[in-house]
Amino acid sequence: MKIATILALLASASAFQAPLTSKAKTSLKAFENEIGSQPPLGFWDPLGLLDDADQERFDRLRYVEIKHGRIAMLAVAGDITTRMGTHLSGDIDYHGTSFASIPNGFGAFNAIPQAGLFQLIAFIGFLELFVMKDSANGAEPGEFPGDFRNGALDFGWDDLSPEDQERKRGIELNNGRAAQMGILAIMVHDQLNGEPYVINGLLGMSGNP
Repeated sequence: MKIATILALLASASAFQAPLTSKAKTSLKAFENEIGSQPPLGFWDPLGLLDDADQERFDRLRYVEIKHGRIAMLAVAGDITTRMGTHLSGDIDYHGTSFASIPNGFGAFNAIPQAGLFQLIAFIGFLELFVMKDSANGAEPGEFPGDFRNGALDFGWDDLSPEDQERKRGIELNNGRAAQMGILAIMVHDQLNGEPYVINGLLGMSGNP
């Protein structure tokens, strides 16, 4: 009887509950059909980064996601390439330190000369500030976040149909998301046991060159 009474009170109280169509939910619906919102999760924003967000805010976050995804894809490809034994020819400095002698993973930071690290950071900063600009941070012409053509090389992009362009943007976004998780796992396992690729152990090829 007590349970029935409590349920009745809860039901009556729910009649005075505010509608769920809040401003945040209304703004989120504007992004439900954006590229990257797809099965099985659909539009997924567990941290509420887009609560009350406008299109400018969404484009900025999308640009950051694409940029980190592209960096992660390059990182995974670079890690696999060097662990396979493929390195640049020659030396990294004037003291005879060859590129092939640089260890993989985090060990590279201690092996690369400080001047070399400074050059890497300076070059990346130059690209970030002056070269890699798109529509999300003021560059023109940029049709969408991550569009770095800027009137230069289009690599055949302009010859694709709108449907193929949208499909390829979705593919890049998904690959970038997977690469971000992949490079994070590689970094963690590299620190835990020196073997970033679990599959090597499963195939009996343990060891981290």
